[in-house]
Amino acid sequence: MKALVKQELGFGHLELQDKDIPEVGENEVKIEVKYAGVCGSDIHTYEGHYKVAAPVTLGHEFSGVVVEVGEGVTEFQPGNRVTSETTFYICGECEYCQNGDYNLCNYRKGLGTQQDGGFAKYLVARKGSVHHLPEHVDYKSAAMTEPLACTYHAVEKTEIHEGDVVVVIGPGPIGLFAAQVAKSRGATVIITGLSNDQTRLYKARELGIDYAVDTQKEDIKELVKGLSEGYGADIVFECSGAPPATKQGLDLLRKKGQYGQVGIFAKPEVEFDLEKVIQKEIRVIGSRSQRPADWGPSLELMNNGSVDAKAMITHEFTIAQWDEAYDAIKKGEAIKVLLTPLDE
Repeated sequence: MKALVKQELGFGHLELQDKDIPEVGENEVKIEVKYAGVCGSDIHTYEGHYKVAAPVTLGHEFSGVVVEVGEGVTEFQPGNRVTSETTFYICGECEYCQNGDYNLCNYRKGLGTQQDGGFAKYLVARKGSVHHLPEHVDYKSAAMTEPLACTYHAVEKTEIHEGDVVVVIGPGPIGLFAAQVAKSRGATVIITGLSNDQTRLYKARELGIDYAVDTQKEDIKELVKGLSEGYGADIVFECSGAPPATKQGLDLLRKKGQYGQVGIFAKPEVEFDLEKVIQKEIRVIGSRSQRPADWGPSLELMNNGSVDAKAMITHEFTIAQWDEAYDAIKKGEAIKVLLTPLDE
């Protein structure tokens, strides 16, 4: 089969290669991939900013159909529509594993990073990570369950009450998901972007987000004050990974507000205004990836229509068209890009 493989670390080195179809082992499920989403971390990996266990087939956001199950698997059978968590291996013994926080296990191996992922015709997942698709979740939407679960995880780490003012900085896929999840909990949601984000801001309005603001043209602070009786936002989710956004987010928060860092920075060292954290008694929350408990609720949000994932898809390419997909993302033309495998 053809697979899109990160051959070695550094910029580029992403090649379409012939690989053997993987064999299913005990407690494993073989999945024929229908769609695989391109994540921001795939872009970082391609550009050499994110380390993976090269050579490895990328792709950790995907959906598909079960074609074979290994010994010990009774929960799935060929023909089942599924998606899968990214976790392929955990130690199972550490405190984090015991509490279901697989994302924090020091020995965790993930699909598309340490284990061959979804930019191929077939992949093998551990049965404990596989999820049946609900009736109203199609393959395209299901391929975005992983980024939705990541944002659900971030929202779960905060406390949102009916009528809270929530600001989401960054109108990319993660920001658009975070805004929809916050909206589903009764918040008044503002999503912000820059002047070159008009396509994404328009999409936010289409998705029913209360306010989509170009901060280069509108005064976001005045809007927040007006909606909060002058107190400031209750919660800010920073989803852009842009260092200046941290300053903006802390500035917009009310005293005793909550700041959630969801976006990943290109460099780990960023300026952060701890004086505001101290003086305003802000609660700062980090959120890494997702945990198993986030997947069921995320699938249900799509199933009941609270989150519209499919509406965020702007481009589809085959895995052989990586360069075109990359260009569409880097030029800001795309919101969410899906890749399809090659039939041979």
